Amino acid sequence: MKMNLRILGLAASIASIGMSATAMAQENLPYQKPPQSILELADVVRAPAVSMDSKKQMMLLTYRSTFKTLAELNQSELRLGGLRINPITNISSSTNYINNLKVRKVNGGEEQQVKGLPKDPLIANISWSPNEKKIAFTHTTDKGVELWVIDVASAQAKKISGANVNANLDSPFIWFKDSDNLLVKFLPKNRAHLLDASKDLPTGAIISNADGKAAQNRTFPDLLKNRNDEINFENIASSELFKVNVNGTSSLWKKAEMFAGESFSPDGKFLMITSIQKPFSYVVPASRFPIKTVVMDLTGKVIKTVNEVPLTEIIPKGFSAVREGKRSMNWRADKPASLSYVVALDGGDPAKKVDFRDEVFQWDAPFDQAPKSLVKTAQRFGSIVWGNDKLAIISDSWYDTRNEKTYFFNPSNPAETPRLVFDRNSQDLYANPGRFETKRNQYDRRVLAIEDNKAYLIGAGHTKKGQFPFIDAMNVESLEKTRVYQSTYTDKIEIIQSIEDFTKGDVLVQIQSKTDFPNFYFRNIKDSKLTPITQFKNPYEGLKNVSKEVIKYQRKDGVQLSGTLYLPAGYDKTNKEKLPLLIWAYPAEFKDKDSAGQSTHNPNAFTAPSYGSFIYWATRGYAVLDDAAFPIIGEGKTEPNDNFVPQLVDNAEAAINAVDALGYIDRKKVAVGGHSYGAFMTANLLTYSNLFACGIARSGAYNRTLTPFGFQSEQRNYWETPEVYTKMSPFMNADKMKTPILLVHGEADNNPGTFTLQTERYFQALKGLGAPARMVILPKESHGYAARENILHLLWEQDQFLEKCLKK
Repeated sequence: MKMNLRILGLAASIASIGMSATAMAQENLPYQKPPQSILELADVVRAPAVSMDSKKQMMLLTYRSTFKTLAELNQSELRLGGLRINPITNISSSTNYINNLKVRKVNGGEEQQVKGLPKDPLIANISWSPNEKKIAFTHTTDKGVELWVIDVASAQAKKISGANVNANLDSPFIWFKDSDNLLVKFLPKNRAHLLDASKDLPTGAIISNADGKAAQNRTFPDLLKNRNDEINFENIASSELFKVNVNGTSSLWKKAEMFAGESFSPDGKFLMITSIQKPFSYVVPASRFPIKTVVMDLTGKVIKTVNEVPLTEIIPKGFSAVREGKRSMNWRADKPASLSYVVALDGGDPAKKVDFRDEVFQWDAPFDQAPKSLVKTAQRFGSIVWGNDKLAIISDSWYDTRNEKTYFFNPSNPAETPRLVFDRNSQDLYANPGRFETKRNQYDRRVLAIEDNKAYLIGAGHTKKGQFPFIDAMNVESLEKTRVYQSTYTDKIEIIQSIEDFTKGDVLVQIQSKTDFPNFYFRNIKDSKLTPITQFKNPYEGLKNVSKEVIKYQRKDGVQLSGTLYLPAGYDKTNKEKLPLLIWAYPAEFKDKDSAGQSTHNPNAFTAPSYGSFIYWATRGYAVLDDAAFPIIGEGKTEPNDNFVPQLVDNAEAAINAVDALGYIDRKKVAVGGHSYGAFMTANLLTYSNLFACGIARSGAYNRTLTPFGFQSEQRNYWETPEVYTKMSPFMNADKMKTPILLVHGEADNNPGTFTLQTERYFQALKGLGAPARMVILPKESHGYAARENILHLLWEQDQFLEKCLKK
């Protein structure tokens, strides 16, 4: 299938860079491909992903294409309630399908092709059974979604349902504890046909009301718009629940409802089901529609309605705001059948002054006794790692201060004061203590691993001197920590995945270098023995000899910055030919300079280019500073965005100065680029500085009045700080823009705030004011791009643009 791209050319005379001196009209340009050096890196065969069972005895290898095809994107699609689904197949239209499966013993042996797979498989929703002897998955046909099961020992797959699985909401199935049955969502047998509003005459106006209560919602995409949308949403969301045996027999479990989530209790004796209720909304997505949660027994009898949440159109302002009522309702992992949930004690409003923000409750099946309070948090509840009757871990945090606290608490004694374990700045990477290791318990749930009165922490190990992942043992009584292992690699990265045997010291790790693909190994931390598990090859041989280093430098106010610098293969660092420089970045907000100056860049990270970076262009004779640090800092009561533009420019100037000081670049030939908020950054840099010869901005938002109730990390609304919104909006300052810019956007952007209209209106402003710009709209693409045809053309567009702006 061929499809022309909508491309509008440079909107002003820029003959100085070799382009037409007259404004170009719209082009209908067929798809192009980038130069061979880029094509060979972009169009590679992807290595398989790995999934292992909990005992690390068997692994599943999943294969998928590097890109989708445009034909895959050109499917029927309904956009309702924040969802995008294919109404014919009844699965998300953005599903990334797997096209092959293999199994293998972890400790060696040959890979076994899974036999009996469907022809041209489109596989998704992979799930191991509780006993890990079977694997279920869905296969999407042109008529709908089927359910399949693999016997792991024989590597044999078989179909166990017709093409009537409903995968529109959440996971379409879950396993029963017996590993022989699954609870599956099927389309109702008498499902009504979808309505086509384009064929019906309206019967009335579409009316919405504001009742005088503030409802500061973000700019959500794909909302319901009318009565037809409501009917269609209920249609695609409704399912019947069936109990399906792996032999293919089935029986009705529950009549049709809008089932949105199902989970069995750890002992497998109870089932919690959440369903969407009415009324629907035209201002918030389905995730904020009313819900009802019930618990049933294994006969299908409803034991108790455990939660009812009304339509949530109004939530207090701020990133620490939450809705009222029970939330985060889940089964307690260390109990046979106990629910835990959280309730806001401040009404969900961060502006209220209270001693405690949240309270955690436990409610035991069969729910004939009142719930009991377990613990209260001074900040907003974050998460719980369950351990046993005497010990669990809870964390809370507060966005405005970036503070995060972790406590040990006793679930059996609410009167016992929780013990503070960590009190830290959540953005302080160098002080990150790591995550507590868990293990499977008798219910096959993950709980805190406690061995000899010790809990274990696995950390990423970022430091000023580099990255050295570690394992710490913490005495749960004294809280004293002992380092039991730390990676010492300086030419590789060893990421610690899990502890497999606490007594023997066996851990699962993944090791990589800048030219070695990430592979799995068993590491014995007592004798350092390393046993390879996988041996995937580097698919990016074209970058093997490209120079890669992490450079560190300072902003003029002393903030430490860093980025990964790539130079072409064979570049002579002695004679130092002056190269054009490409900078790719994404701004990040911080509340303090120390955290902003920390770096996670590692020169030993495997170099895996994607359409989302400039790394490809190291093969085209450019210097590339990838993932350059662009912190925006607001300390104390100052918000980061109060000084967004000056800090943006200072970051860019520092980056250019740092590479220029090495002697590698012609600072008059520097380009900047970014995606989403990085595109917003790019447009602002070209507007407010003379540092760049050109810029590439992809899928950005340029008019902040179109996101009036906050964006990115900005909590204030437009009417509180109109000067901030105006100053930060490239659209509002388009008259200042004189630098060539390539604007790219997906035709079907689904990200809040970055509607395709943002790029179209910004381009029109630039064109009308005589600024040099080119706009490329990629057909069928969402916020992230997927189709091979579009991505290869994007790379061609970027290459053509850079060659003209920086080399000619």
